[in-house]
Amino acid sequence: MKAEQPVNSPYAVHRGPHPGILAVVHVALFASSLLLLGIASKGEAFPNPYRDIQQAQSSLLKYIGIIRINTFLQFGAAIPLGIFTAAAISRLHFLGVNVTGVNIALFGGIAASIFMTLSSLSAWILTQPGIVDNINMVQILQFFSFATGGVAFIVPLGLLMAGISVPCLFGHYTPKWIAILGLVTALIAELSSFSLLYYPANFLLPVARLGSFVWMIATGFTLVKNNGQIKYVKV
Repeated sequence: MKAEQPVNSPYAVHRGPHPGILAVVHVALFASSLLLLGIASKGEAFPNPYRDIQQAQSSLLKYIGIIRINTFLQFGAAIPLGIFTAAAISRLHFLGVNVTGVNIALFGGIAASIFMTLSSLSAWILTQPGIVDNINMVQILQFFSFATGGVAFIVPLGLLMAGISVPCLFGHYTPKWIAILGLVTALIAELSSFSLLYYPANFLLPVARLGSFVWMIATGFTLVKNNGQIKYVKV
């Protein structure tokens, strides 16, 4: 007599890079870049295109080696961010989430990764021989690095957080507080765009970035990977 019995299929669980580990790697690389630069230069070499250009030029010359390491680490941090995006979106698709918000999240995560890459590379160019001697070039590259690593990075990162948090909130794919944290942080990230018009609004950038660190790690380690489907075969 034949009956249907459940079997454990390898396709019942999502396979791929662990988004939690990717989030930790991203945060570790980025945080290390800031800590290393801050400790080595006592905060003097942090990029700020709004300060006196000659002072910025002096700091670049003085800490050119550590700034180059800083850009290397930030370039490295951009890669796991992009892979985290792909892994998290793939898992949501696996769970049957096929809404526009997920595609918006994919756009946001990839855009954030690209802008972070551009920011680190433009700062790396500043450390090359002869570039720092040209004051006009220094100012242009500083503004470009500041903009791409600031508002241009944070705003699409907000789209990533919102696009994943909404289905997680209603589908219970992560704990509720994590989804709410993602939505609140996403709102702060989008509001940071006003820093382009009003400089003091720049304080929203580090707030959104810190919130994104917590959200990424929490989401990566709690996002469910079992779709609950059981395949049957005849025995």
